[in-house]
Amino acid sequence: MLKVLVVGQKLWQLLLRYLNKMAATYLILANELLRELNEVSLTSANFSAAIGVQAHIKDSINRAYLDIVNEEPQWPFLATALSGATDPMYGNVYVETVAGTRWYNLKSSSSSLTTDYGSIDWDNFLLSTVGVSGESAPYTVRNLRFTTTEEWKDYFRIAQNKDDADTQNYGVPSRVIKSPDLRKFGLSPIPDQVYRIWFYAYDLPTELSAHGDQIVFPNIYKPVLLARARYYIHQFKENPQAAAFAAEDYKRGLRLMKLNLMESTPGYFKDDRIRFV
Repeated sequence: MLKVLVVGQKLWQLLLRYLNKMAATYLILANELLRELNEVSLTSANFSAAIGVQAHIKDSINRAYLDIVNEEPQWPFLATALSGATDPMYGNVYVETVAGTRWYNLKSSSSSLTTDYGSIDWDNFLLSTVGVSGESAPYTVRNLRFTTTEEWKDYFRIAQNKDDADTQNYGVPSRVIKSPDLRKFGLSPIPDQVYRIWFYAYDLPTELSAHGDQIVFPNIYKPVLLARARYYIHQFKENPQAAAFAAEDYKRGLRLMKLNLMESTPGYFKDDRIRFV
């Protein structure tokens, strides 16, 4: 009998660990807030038909959720893909160039700004021939220096636009340019062959919709979202004191979240004068 109890306890502990690792669902978050307000909980069956205070709580969760993800467009949990397909320092996505073509969509499968990447690390573009069909060692690998549109327009555009029809002036790109509409990147000089342009991209957050939709960040930060949602709920209920308490909880939780996820490495000074030598 004792062995059965021990085994049962171990299974229960494993189950609790598994549940704790799972990201909270929209339904779980809504019901936690509803219980605090002594309101009727929702179920998966009636979740989409919520009205009144239940619907407001659903709206408050989404507002809180988007507040958090918009605080830092480059949260680690918004990364488009895991870095390291070729080398973890290259980036998490790449675009292959075409000889003679300067401009490329950052996200080829996107049809508008609403489906583009949410953020791009423009200070971390890298050119490589590793993985390019037909290429072998020694490979070409080069950091691409970000050049503002204004700088490129003033110093490079006129001369390099003449290169479009002159293959003799194509070469290995050394600069990356951001298009004015934020949807493309350009290379200078124009590529003379196929290269892989690696960079770090981060997805746009999407609102929670179905009852089983999960938040994109670890469960340990769920209280931060709940605090922000309480702020909106107490505003709705015209309770400014409770709203102020919730706002302070949110600010404190967000600071810890940023400290753990965004500022966990030591600070240092760097000198860009030697970066591209």
